[in-house]
Amino acid sequence: MKALIVIAAAAIAFPVYAQQKQEMPSSQERAQNREKVQDKLPTTDERAQNRDKVATTASNATLTGKVRSALASDAGAKTMTNINVDSNNGVVTLKGRVDSADAKKKAADIAKKVEGVKSVKNELKVEKKS
Repeated sequence: MKALIVIAAAAIAFPVYAQQKQEMPSSQERAQNREKVQDKLPTTDERAQNRDKVATTASNATLTGKVRSALASDAGAKTMTNINVDSNNGVVTLKGRVDSADAKKKAADIAKKVEGVKSVKNELKVEKKS
């Protein structure tokens, strides 16, 4: 019975003992910690720039997807599987290989018709199939 009382007393006393042993930072240390954290936070301008970068990246990806979809859905363009599409602020770049000059021109024409495309850089190379 005495052992049970000692264990119960120790269980109650230990958390109090542990709290007393912890050293809390002083108000000066807390202020210094706040300053360190504040220095690492982005400024309002940096946050705005980050939002713009994310929006631009999303816009570019959306436009690239639209052009790829347009190329894939066109019956004559289904054979143009070797075309890579990149976009940057409305400028679409087509790279890769096609088997004729007509296919090269058709790919550029399809890309130009996609909403949001400002211009097309047609860097496709014509290579006859062997």
